[in-house]
Amino acid sequence: MLESLSEKFRKILKDVRGLGAISEANVQEALKEVRLALLEADVNFTVVKDFIAIVKEKAMGKEVLESLSPGQQFTKIVHDELTALLGGENSGLELSGKPAVIMLVGLQGSGKTTTTAKLAYHLKSKGRNPYIVPADLFRLAAVLQLKKLASEIKVDCFDSEGMNNPPEICREAVRIAALKGYDILLVDTAGRLHIDGTLMEELKTLKEILKPSEILFVADSMTGQDAVNTARGFNEAIGVTGVVLTKFDGDARGGAALSMRLTTGRPIKFIGTGEKLDCLEVFHPSRLAGRILDMGDVLTLIEKAQTTFDEKQSKELQQKLKKDTFTLEDFKNQLQQIKKLGSIESILSMVPGFSALKQARDLKVDEKDLSRIEAIINSMTMKERVDPSILNASRRQRISKGSGTKVQEVNKLINQYSDMRKMIKKLRSSGGKGIKGLFQNRM
Repeated sequence: MLESLSEKFRKILKDVRGLGAISEANVQEALKEVRLALLEADVNFTVVKDFIAIVKEKAMGKEVLESLSPGQQFTKIVHDELTALLGGENSGLELSGKPAVIMLVGLQGSGKTTTTAKLAYHLKSKGRNPYIVPADLFRLAAVLQLKKLASEIKVDCFDSEGMNNPPEICREAVRIAALKGYDILLVDTAGRLHIDGTLMEELKTLKEILKPSEILFVADSMTGQDAVNTARGFNEAIGVTGVVLTKFDGDARGGAALSMRLTTGRPIKFIGTGEKLDCLEVFHPSRLAGRILDMGDVLTLIEKAQTTFDEKQSKELQQKLKKDTFTLEDFKNQLQQIKKLGSIESILSMVPGFSALKQARDLKVDEKDLSRIEAIINSMTMKERVDPSILNASRRQRISKGSGTKVQEVNKLINQYSDMRKMIKKLRSSGGKGIKGLFQNRM
């Protein structure tokens, strides 16, 4: 989402780091570029003005002017102020009550219903026992959609069949939740194409009934400053406690994320990073600031790996690598786990310096390559996966037809697998020091 903004910041900071010393003139020039980059990213004008003023004041401070590496100090100031702009520390959910109630509000089309299911999945993975309540009767398919999503993630959903009154649904859902011991109630409320009095009156009524500990405004980050203005309107009318930005994996310019905290006074708590139900991330201001400045986000990458990779499988794989018994079946299993982390593009975007490397070498990440490799391996018999040396010409022809690929692609995979085995043998012969590093910090 922030690729364009990140590219501009990387160029600006690279030029500053190349300077021998910081002066008012070159700081002014750098901040002129920063101002332009933020405005082009659709960041609120007042927010940009205040941000530039603070960075300029700190950049011209004595500790920077006397620093041995003023360029790096300037980068640190920009990073710290971006972090502050995004909200400073990450703000977790404030859950109180039995059950704790979370209302999700927002305009129609913002992704509110899907976000309700994503949040339920997230809370369930943290050991909570959520209960989903479909209280959006304005959009005809909302109830059916939420029931389907709840079934997919194996979370109970309140049965509102025969009920056509949101307040009645919420009262009964609270009663059932308390009876059955659910600790969190997630309520998907109605939306509109724009803010109107009827919608707000309904939300106020539900707020009185539910007494929620959190009212999360769900905003489509693709709508830029419109999302910020709408969030302000909802906050003034019913008092939201936090924001969820959806479609953060899209090609929006990023202004909503950078303006939301200061213009609404409410923190961003989650971001939606994809269509799948596990694509919801806790929002960390400092980590997003790092991504914008091409410093990467290794902590989020590690957390994703911890929740995705199976510790037992990782240990078994480590032993197979050490004993040189790593097969194509093992390789396929690893590919499947990697795909669970998200798109390859999103994974690599968390690696420091990847944006610069991608631009310098015109790197293109093709998700289809992984699918082709998986299809080729799936077209092999188990015996062939364990021992690829038996793959003669006729077998490779059969695998090619079965996977819908060319024989050359089958040959390429086998050659890459063979090269990897050779590399592993070299690591083993060097005392195994390299192999330890492969999985040492994985879990």
